[in-house]
Amino acid sequence: MNFVYPSGEAEMVNEPTYYYDFDSSYHSADLYALGNLNDLADSYDFGDLNDSADSYDFGDLQDSVQCIGFQISRTHKLAQDKPTIVVQIPCRLLRIRAQAVMQATMRPGIQTAIQPAISPEIRSHAQVCIRLENGSLAKENSAVPVLDSLNKIHIADFCLREFKKQIDALNAGLYNRSRPDSENGRYYLPTFAEEPGEGGKSWGGEASLGGEILMRNAAFFAPCLLRNYTYGSGLTVYSLPEEKQRQPEMCLCIRLQVQLPRKKIRKTIQMLCRDLPDAVNRFLAGFDFPGLKRALELAEKQTAIRAWLRNSEYCAFIANGSILPRFKGTDLPMENAVPFQSVPEDEITVCGVQGMGIRRGVTVITGGGYSGKSTLLDAISAGIYDHAPGDGRELCITEESAVTISAEDGRSVKHVNIFPFIRWIPGGDPEDFSTEHASGSTSQAANIMEAVDCGARLLLIDEDRSAANFMIRDRMMKELIEREPITPFTDRAQELHNRQGVSTILVIGGSGEYLSVADRIYMMEDYCIQQVTERAKDICAFYGVINDFPAACGSGGWTQNRVLFADGFSSYPEGSGSERLEISDKGFIQIGDESIDIRGLRDIVSKGQVTALTFMLRNLEVTNKDRRIDLRRKIDELYARIEAEGLDILYSSYFTTTQRFLDLPRRQELLMLINRMRRVRFEKEIPTA
Repeated sequence: MNFVYPSGEAEMVNEPTYYYDFDSSYHSADLYALGNLNDLADSYDFGDLNDSADSYDFGDLQDSVQCIGFQISRTHKLAQDKPTIVVQIPCRLLRIRAQAVMQATMRPGIQTAIQPAISPEIRSHAQVCIRLENGSLAKENSAVPVLDSLNKIHIADFCLREFKKQIDALNAGLYNRSRPDSENGRYYLPTFAEEPGEGGKSWGGEASLGGEILMRNAAFFAPCLLRNYTYGSGLTVYSLPEEKQRQPEMCLCIRLQVQLPRKKIRKTIQMLCRDLPDAVNRFLAGFDFPGLKRALELAEKQTAIRAWLRNSEYCAFIANGSILPRFKGTDLPMENAVPFQSVPEDEITVCGVQGMGIRRGVTVITGGGYSGKSTLLDAISAGIYDHAPGDGRELCITEESAVTISAEDGRSVKHVNIFPFIRWIPGGDPEDFSTEHASGSTSQAANIMEAVDCGARLLLIDEDRSAANFMIRDRMMKELIEREPITPFTDRAQELHNRQGVSTILVIGGSGEYLSVADRIYMMEDYCIQQVTERAKDICAFYGVINDFPAACGSGGWTQNRVLFADGFSSYPEGSGSERLEISDKGFIQIGDESIDIRGLRDIVSKGQVTALTFMLRNLEVTNKDRRIDLRRKIDELYARIEAEGLDILYSSYFTTTQRFLDLPRRQELLMLINRMRRVRFEKEIPTA
């Protein structure tokens, strides 16, 4: 492309990303491997979409009435027929108030006109200031004062779910069961399976969009550049004079992929230049403003309850009327399910919402088979994330640092202090424990110690996924086996809360050992909950249950003094000059020489989070220059950069087997992922006096 500045200076520009920039042209010699779309002017005018009013009315950019951008880029070198498109919709078209304040001028011309929406030019030169209005939301027919650091993710999530309806309609028109997507064409959002027939939460196929509200690169807000150039003949564009340069505008950006139909160039043109813009038009025309208002009101309640929870004596809150059971094989609420109703003893009102508060400490949930006890624990676990309207668990709010704990036979453990639970190991040191194949008890002990080290203030444990000899040891076994290295979790649960401030919620059904150590005991029956603490304590007293706890570990007994070194912390296999990064369908991440088992990370809720975790680990590895790695600091810096520049900074098109969509995971999952690496070098650090 030949770019001409107002001074007459010309510059050849090779831009790898091709897109409609608001009302701009589409310049591509190789979007689709079957031919040059620029040669198809007779079929469709790619030169200036303003001349194609029958396709889509982009409006008069000079008056800024309509300015919707379509940024098109190649997904990766093996997906020439499956480009990635980012639709850029100015906030004002959605009645969302936002103001981008540019604090430095940007070079006019190609750098402000051709670069992607969140280019380094904007990142370095622009400081976005969102101007808010105090008070409640405006009426339906007025502008909605939204977009702050707390609710922008909720708004983007709502818009993504609304836009999905239009994509559903387009795909319904393209679908032909006798032909594959490569012949029919298809639009992909993270709400659709990557391959026909795939679904559910697996690492291999694209899962249906769950109820969780996450930071996604599929829907986000960013300042986008307006078109600051005009077209000349051929591939020549002319920069606007400096006085006519337009400032970036805050936009809702929706990322999707398009499978172009093989050997059907006219259908390709229709999908890209007519059907998709028409779908965006319908999305705007039928935008559910009352629904957005309700979603924001819900987000306000969720934020308020979560803030209250942080400083209260409670670790979880479940609103009355919540639908906890899920429809079989999906993340959708079960029809005709029994709504949750708090027990009278623990019913509280938080921010105008009535429900059950679970106090900090040791809580046991018991009940018979199929009574709903695991369903309740799953709902509590899901409460670490906010949920969208209609999920059924919208007002199930849990301590954000909560971690689900289970046994992981065969996992790698490196230099972890498990002494609170394992007092001695033949030929080893429980305060500096390492193994490449941990047993059920040692793996669960390591999982708890690592979770505490990661900052978890709540542990969620299901008896069915735990090592039996680690969880309990009754009086008869204690009397029979005098030399036992394992201190069961029953003997440490109260100490963990009293000394470390870490609460525990356990689901049990086969052992009564926990009844005597629990602060509160609930029983589920037919999905209804009862408070049975006094009755359980009476039973313990009747049978003469006496708690004989071991000596406390002391303040240093729960700490991990480890340091990570750069040895083996690389995305390059040994002796190779090319990076390796793949995600297995079976729950493994291959990076460099590592094969990391992530099946034990039970708080991951989407494949997008797995993909993001993989790229975050790669980012930490390729940017590291230190021999001795300050892991916490580097992770904090990475999250700060993601918050400032967007999640998509992690993605690299070099890797052709990973999916395009990313969902932000928590810091806990990233730390626990690194803890499961087998080839890295952790070393025990002796604290200085």
